[in-house]
This record gives sequence, structure tokens and C-alpha cells, in this order.
Amino acid sequence: MDWYEHVFELIDMRSFSNLWFWIVLALLWSSTSHWVLGIPWDLAQRARRSGDMVGAQDFHDLVRINTNRILFIMEETGLLLAGFLCFVLTVLGTLGFYYGNEFSQAVFLLLFPMSLVGLMSVRTSHVIQMRDLQGEALFKILLRHRLITQVIGMISIFITAIWGMYQNMSIGALG
Repeated sequence: MDWYEHVFELIDMRSFSNLWFWIVLALLWSSTSHWVLGIPWDLAQRARRSGDMVGAQDFHDLVRINTNRILFIMEETGLLLAGFLCFVLTVLGTLGFYYGNEFSQAVFLLLFPMSLVGLMSVRTSHVIQMRDLQGEALFKILLRHRLITQVIGMISIFITAIWGMYQNMSIGALG
């Protein structure tokens, strides 16, 4: 067996029967639920629990910086970014579910729920800035954002697992 056969065996384009896809899916949702608006969740909890001014100030500064960054990106390139994302999702959905390309299905099942989380991040950033949230109110909205992200992640993982099992069983990748 040549080296390129080993490489193509490692990077199998049948995504749902490949361990790497499931590792990526788990890491994607794990990191997405940990980094709420770009702020590590343990920092938010520490700032809430400890009550020290330095930790709380760092937390508020990170929230301000990240919400400003998200809203700036949306103001400058929001329409272009939305159009490009819709184009990519449409191409992946068409290639994947109409033409049966499994790799496109897998990427679509990763990106579509993440686009929902992205939209939710823009909305949460806007609410934080418009209401000038601080302290407990800020923590509550970030907690709500995190919980909704986790629900989207659980639904996404469930749908992806069901679709992946269906693909593996119908194509016969297991046998």
C-alpha cells in the first residue's frame, strides 16, 4: 500500500463512518458552549462567585470588548457575511442532500447550527449593549445564551447522529 492510500484511508470522505468527524463534532460543541460570546465560561463563573473587583472588572472588560467586536463586524460586513453564509449553506445543502454527497452533508450539519449560534450571539451582543447590562443581569443573559447554545448543540448532535446512522446503514459502510 502506498503512502497516499494511507492518507486517503485516514481522511475518509465518508464522513459519518469516520472517527475524525465525530471528534470534530464533539470538540466544536464543547468549545462553543464553553466560550460564550468569546468569554470563557469559567471566568464568568469566577467573577460571579468571588466578588473581587479585579475578576469582575476583567469579566466586564472582556464582555465589552467582545460585544463591540461582534457588533462592529456586523455593522461593517453583516450583509455580505450573511449573503456568503447563505450561499455556502445552500451549496452544501444542495450537494449533500439533493446530490447525495456525504462530505457536504457532514459540513452542512456542522455549519447550519453554528450559524444559528452566530445569529444568537449577534442578538445577545446587541441586547447587552443596548441595555448596558452589568453584574447579575449580564451574567443571567450570558447564562441564557449558553443554555440555548447547549440546547442547539444537543439537537444538532442528535440529528447528526441519526442521519449518520441512517447513512452508514443504508450505504452499508459497516459491512
